[in-house]
Amino acid sequence: MGTRMEVAQLESRMNTADYRKLQSLFLDSSGAPRSLSRPEFVDMAWSMVGRGSREEYGLLFDSVVEEGRVGWGDLCSFLMSELSDKVKNIKTSRAPHWKPPRTLTCPHRDPVQKVLYLQSSGQYLTVSKGGVVGLRDGKDVTLLHAHRLQNSTVKPKDLWVTDVVLLDNIQKIAVSFTSKELCFYDIVSQQDFSCKYKLQGLKFTPWYIGGQVCALYFNSAQISLFERFSPRTDSDSADIILWDELVKGKHCSCYTVTHQAHAPAWVRKVRYLGSLEAFVSCSTSPQSSMVIGWREKDSRRLRLTSFFTKSGVWDMDHHHGLNLIATAGVDHQVLLWNPFVSSQPVCSLSGHTGPVIAVRFMQARQQLLSYSKDKVLCLWDVSNQQCDYRLTGVFPKTQEDTRTVMFLHEEHQLLLLSFNSQLLLLETTKEEKRVSSHEHPVTCVLYNSLFRQVCISSDSASSVICWLADTGQKVKQFHRCHDNAEISTMALDGTQTRLFTAGADGKVKVWDFNGRCLHRMNVGLGRAVEISQVLLLKRSILVMGWERMLTVFRLHSFSQSSVEPSEWKGGAQHRSDVLCAAFQPPQTLVTGSYDGEIIVWNNSTEKALRKLRPHAEHDCKKQQGSTFTNKFQLSISFCNLSYIHKQNEECNEDSENCLAITRLFFIPGRKSVAAAAGGADLVSCGDSGMVRLWNTVHSRLVGLFTAHDRDLGSIVMTVSPCGKYLVTADREGTIKTWDIEDTIVKEPPQLLHHCRPHLDRVTHLETCTHGEKLLLLSASSDCTVALSYLPGDSIGLFGQVHKGTAPDTDHLSALQRLDLHNITWILERPGPLHSQQEPALDQADHRGLENTREGGEKSPLAPSGTLKDEDSPPH
Repeated sequence: MGTRMEVAQLESRMNTADYRKLQSLFLDSSGAPRSLSRPEFVDMAWSMVGRGSREEYGLLFDSVVEEGRVGWGDLCSFLMSELSDKVKNIKTSRAPHWKPPRTLTCPHRDPVQKVLYLQSSGQYLTVSKGGVVGLRDGKDVTLLHAHRLQNSTVKPKDLWVTDVVLLDNIQKIAVSFTSKELCFYDIVSQQDFSCKYKLQGLKFTPWYIGGQVCALYFNSAQISLFERFSPRTDSDSADIILWDELVKGKHCSCYTVTHQAHAPAWVRKVRYLGSLEAFVSCSTSPQSSMVIGWREKDSRRLRLTSFFTKSGVWDMDHHHGLNLIATAGVDHQVLLWNPFVSSQPVCSLSGHTGPVIAVRFMQARQQLLSYSKDKVLCLWDVSNQQCDYRLTGVFPKTQEDTRTVMFLHEEHQLLLLSFNSQLLLLETTKEEKRVSSHEHPVTCVLYNSLFRQVCISSDSASSVICWLADTGQKVKQFHRCHDNAEISTMALDGTQTRLFTAGADGKVKVWDFNGRCLHRMNVGLGRAVEISQVLLLKRSILVMGWERMLTVFRLHSFSQSSVEPSEWKGGAQHRSDVLCAAFQPPQTLVTGSYDGEIIVWNNSTEKALRKLRPHAEHDCKKQQGSTFTNKFQLSISFCNLSYIHKQNEECNEDSENCLAITRLFFIPGRKSVAAAAGGADLVSCGDSGMVRLWNTVHSRLVGLFTAHDRDLGSIVMTVSPCGKYLVTADREGTIKTWDIEDTIVKEPPQLLHHCRPHLDRVTHLETCTHGEKLLLLSASSDCTVALSYLPGDSIGLFGQVHKGTAPDTDHLSALQRLDLHNITWILERPGPLHSQQEPALDQADHRGLENTREGGEKSPLAPSGTLKDEDSPPH
């Protein structure tokens, strides 16, 4: 039997000439199109192309159609969908990764009022409330020059800048002061910033007070901004323009328009949107949260459109391509508006827990940055309205009334934030340095030992991806396996031909590797439940995670596509939710719960035999002083009473979280004889970074140690197939490998290796034997799946693009060349997979999974039938 993953390898080996040969098969002797049955296609393709095996062509046929005949158009459509998936994987956009923040040297003593980028000189300009201008280098943002703006109207100590606007086309900046005047400074000479014009006599302070928005339109600025009615008395002095003269129309070069739609509220921000020819302003008043003043043709009035929110708006920004306006809400919401529709927003972006005070669009990426008062920076994907990235804990501690300015320079990929007079720089790393395996956080990863080259990973967006372990290439991706519900965990059946996916929608689905849904297990009985593990046993399937009792499905119930749960005979023995389980043949089952309790069951009778609890100092007293000479007693009997007592004291500070058991593993090779002698045969982990080792025969705690900092919370783990290595991982992406075979008596296991292949929480670990190598697979919330040697260094990330050039690619097809460029690594393959090498299916154990179609017709696919229904994800 073959798999869909082997088909991908066949396609990659075929070149353009091979595809032409395939095309000729679908033409009869007269040149007319024809279709082929499965036997015809397999025999003719294998003999004509001369590449691959009959089994591979048979599987290619099954992948295109379920039954009947296939035409050239059907085959082309299938192959093009394969190519489309590969291209989409290459073009996947990634959220930027920020370098550690850098505090810049700042010449300001007062709060920074504005940050600008001078396109003409390629420099950054900052202006403080006290009138100090700082010029910074455009590459490393270092301070080049500082200058105090001159204004003879007021004393320097009374100077108060309220805002700054860049007039890039005339090389000037307009600066407003609390002295009710507007000054225009020349930036051509950046050493003195000479003042050219002073607009005085304003009726209001150009700041937030008063709720008035005034627009100043210039008809022409080629010679001068304003007419000069009297000669200058001093060549260095500025031209004085009176506000009343502008209002009365004495200056033909410009005119003013005004509205008071925000009154009596304060105007927080005002911007001119050139693409809309309109002014947009915002306030913290719900009735006038945002107002757009549209410029009417042949009129000096503004047509107003008001937008209402619950609590008002601090800031806004406009995306030119999408024509959307984002508002930073006092009510912690970021709203996206169509500027022509004021009745309701397009959507709401929820995720902040404090008032949002700044928003900036990333125009090229169609992404949005938002910053809130509780010092959280969020990056939103506008297309799917989800938060892709949250940055916290890197911003300085400030007072409640701190003035914060956010400036984004998308071209240079940097973000400047000011906190009063302090400047913080955030730069992004180059995207090619970090890739993603998935577009969303990865929740689980498995290794298929039957096919020996395939890794399977799932994510929070309900996608499943199959990878080649040999090269790190993506083979196939299935979307929306559980609609939009997160896939929390996965499992493979004993034959490794069926994949079980557990969704947050309360269902477990059974799939074949052609992407067809065979069964739907109604785990939550119509409710959305949190499934933490699916455990496949000889004649039953156990599902757990949300209640005190196990949910069991008998294999004889899998005669229909929809499967209902049966009753667990043992009932609810746990006092808290069951989170995990482990099985050891022939009939020992253990389950772990949120309160730290472990129950040992007889799986045949489904009766509870004994309970293990973490507080077992009295057991250690009995062991203290004894010497373990037999190595099979697992030298993990480091049951030092004082050590265990100290660890338990630390857990008592937050006992409920500390004791929760999230993973359970029987240690391979620890036979019942060794366990009966007092050694450990079971290992558990959970919150507070603690690992515990148990003896299930004598129902006691043998030892425990802190694998990771307890402040990092819950950890995950796995045990190698040989029972020698224990691997643990935490929420910072750190992975540690421990030796649990030759541990010294009364000592914690030896730490063999530690690394950090991920940037965020590790969600799942899986060990496997690939050829003669022992490998480790790790999934993470940072959207990556990593492959490592065990114990040893990381090999790479799945989906990482290889920068080398494949040799002799001229004769290869486009699909094959694309595959070669996607190679991340090359491992020594364990050898070709032949049908005679595959393990025989245990019909007695898995007869319930043999499925028939709705009409009772048997599927032609071996070893069991398939049901293609509405749950099949698109290819």
